[in-house]
Amino acid sequence: MTRFWSLKILRTVLTLWFVITFTFVVLRTSGDPVVALVGADATPQEIEQFRALWRLDDSLWVQYLRYIGQMATGQFGISYRDGREVIDIIAERVPWTIMLGLVAYAGAIVIGIPAGIFAAIKRGSPFDNLIMATAVFGFAIPNFFLGILLILLFSLGLQLLPSSGTGTIWHFIMPALTLATFTAGTLARFTRSAMLEVLDKLYIRAAAAKGVSYWKRIVFHALPNAGIPIVTIIGLNLGELIGGAIVVETVFAWPGVGRLLVTAVSSRDLAVVQALVLVMAMTMVIANLIVDLLYGLLDPRIRVSN
Repeated sequence: MTRFWSLKILRTVLTLWFVITFTFVVLRTSGDPVVALVGADATPQEIEQFRALWRLDDSLWVQYLRYIGQMATGQFGISYRDGREVIDIIAERVPWTIMLGLVAYAGAIVIGIPAGIFAAIKRGSPFDNLIMATAVFGFAIPNFFLGILLILLFSLGLQLLPSSGTGTIWHFIMPALTLATFTAGTLARFTRSAMLEVLDKLYIRAAAAKGVSYWKRIVFHALPNAGIPIVTIIGLNLGELIGGAIVVETVFAWPGVGRLLVTAVSSRDLAVVQALVLVMAMTMVIANLIVDLLYGLLDPRIRVSN
C-alpha cells in the first residue's frame, strides 16, 4: 500500500511541475505582456522602464528559475495590473467559486446517481428513456447557452431570479443549476451503465436466493461493485470544477476565480494567469489522486497490480 501511494504522489508532483513549466514558457513566448499592460501609445522608454521594473528584461531561463524559487517559498508574484500579491487576489475569489461549486456538485450527485440507478432498474421502460434523454440533453448543451436561456426565462421573462451578481441565496440558483447540469447528466449515464453490468452478476442472484430484500441488494451489493466508474466521473468532474466555472462565472458575473482568469488573460497579467492555471491543475491532479487512492480501497486487486 505504501508503494501504491508513493507512486501516485510522485506522478502528481511531476505533473504539476510540467504544468508550471509549460504555462510559464507559453505565456512568455506568446507575446509581449508589457505592450498590453502599458498600452499601444506608450513610448519605447516607458516600455523599457516597465519591463525593467518587473524584471521582464531578464532571459527566459533566469525568469523561470526566479519563478520556481518564489513558488518554493510560497510566493506567486505580484499582479502587474494593481501591484498586489497574487495570492491575496486569488484568496478573495476562491470562496465564491468553492461555494458555487459545492452547491452545484452536491445537486449533481443527489440528482445524477439516483437517476442512473432508477434508470438501470427500469431498463427499457419509458422512465428509463426519459432519464437518458434528459441526461443526454444535460451534458450536450453548452454551459454558456444554458446560462443565457435561464437568464432569458427566469430573469427577463418571469422576473423571478436575479440575472447576475451575488448577495442572496437566489443568486446561487441559476449559476449552480447551469454548472450542475453537465455533471448530473454524465453521472446518470455512467451510473446506469455501471449498474447494468452488475445487476445480473451471480452474487446478486445469490443474495436474492438468500432472501436479501430487493433494495438491500441494490444499495449494499450492486452499488458498491459499480462504484469505480462512478467514483471516476465524480473525481474528474470535481477536478474540472474551476475550468467549468470560467464560462458560468462570466455569464452570471460571478466574482470567482473563473471570471478572474478571463480578466487576467485579456490584460496579460502573467503572474495571475500562472497562479490560476496552477490552481486549476492542482484541483484536477489532486482529484485524480484521490480517485486513484479510492480505487485501491474499492478494489484490492488494483493495489496489488500497482
